[in-house]
This record gives sequence, structure tokens and C-alpha cells, in this order.
Amino acid sequence: MKTYGVKKAVGAEIRKRRKAAGMTLEELAHAIGSNDGNLSKLERGIIGYTDDGLGRIAFALGCLVADFFTSSTKKGRSFAPPGSRRIPRLSYVQAGCWMETSYPGPDDDVDDWILSEFKLSQGAFALRIRGDSMMPEFREGDTVIIDPEVPPKPGDFVVAKSGGGEATFMKYRPRGLFADGVEVIELAPLNDDYPSMRSDITPITIIGTMVEHRRYKKN
Repeated sequence: MKTYGVKKAVGAEIRKRRKAAGMTLEELAHAIGSNDGNLSKLERGIIGYTDDGLGRIAFALGCLVADFFTSSTKKGRSFAPPGSRRIPRLSYVQAGCWMETSYPGPDDDVDDWILSEFKLSQGAFALRIRGDSMMPEFREGDTVIIDPEVPPKPGDFVVAKSGGGEATFMKYRPRGLFADGVEVIELAPLNDDYPSMRSDITPITIIGTMVEHRRYKKN
């Protein structure tokens, strides 16, 4: 359950950003597929919010979901709902060097943050899916949350690196052992039009395992 104080603060931030964008209650409600009565109650903190609902509102207002959780207190601190934490949403290039850098704090140079109520390691991050190599299960614009401390199991989806500076998101498949006992793994797309990769041909580094998949209705 979201506390009243958090609901009220989030609602006030949505109202402030809606007015700054020059939108009426009716216009924003129409844009997110809701009605002005429910939106008015949300802005006043009478009813709570959902991740999907906040995602649609942020899309319509041209901001980030994390922006709704920025307090205007004198100390200028940010807050999040009880039991949740902010996760950085990275580019494919950032994800590719994630294990080589120190993990950022909430005020460091990260363009986008999302909220998660999962129990995640310090290095957890989110990635916005691009392209159609993982269709039909993952569409462009979907968000996946990755935890580097969760070891992958056969059939899991992982973020990995295989040369170059960018990461890739694919399905994890163990393929037995080398003669020296080192495990051979394959990374496979879900779209047959794209090639798979094998660690006995190109070195592969697993960065993390998917623990959550999100899809917003606006995608």
C-alpha cells in the first residue's frame, strides 16, 4: 500500500507538470486512456497509482517516471514509495561497460531512473529494448530489469557482451563443455532472422540476468 503522504506528493507533482505543459485534466486523461474524475483523484492523493499508469502519464507529459518522485522539500531530496528503490535505465553502451565501472548513486549522471519493488543487488539496472531481434516476446520500447548477481539458468534472458562496446539482450543456452572443462554457452535471439552467438567462437561475458519485464500500453 502507498502511504497517503507519498500519494499526495506524487499527485501534486503530476498536477504541477500537467499545468506546466498547458494540459487540462480532460486532455491528459484522454491521452492516457482514463477519465478526468480518476485523474483528479490521483492528483489530490485520494487514489493510488500503478507503475503502468505512471508510465503512461510520464509519456504524455514528456518526462520520466522518476520525476514524479522528486520532492520539493527544503533539503531537495528525492523519495520513493515504501519498499521500492530507483534503478538506473542504461543505454546499450552503458550496459556494455557496467561491470567495469562503479555503480552510480541516485544523483549521478544517469539520464533515466525507474522504480522497482523487487529485492535487487546494488548493481541492478534497467534496459529499454530496441529493435525486433527478441520479437515476439519482447517489443521495442519494453523495459527489462537486469540483476548481475543472479546466475542465469537455461532458458533465462540475459544481457551480455561479446566484443565491441555495446551489450546485447538474448536468451541463454548452455551447450556443454570444452575439452578443458570450460562451459560453452550460446546466446540466441527469439527472431529467427537474427544469428545466435557461441562462446566457443567468440568470447562472451554475461553481465546480468533478467528478473522483470515491463511493457507500457503506449508502446
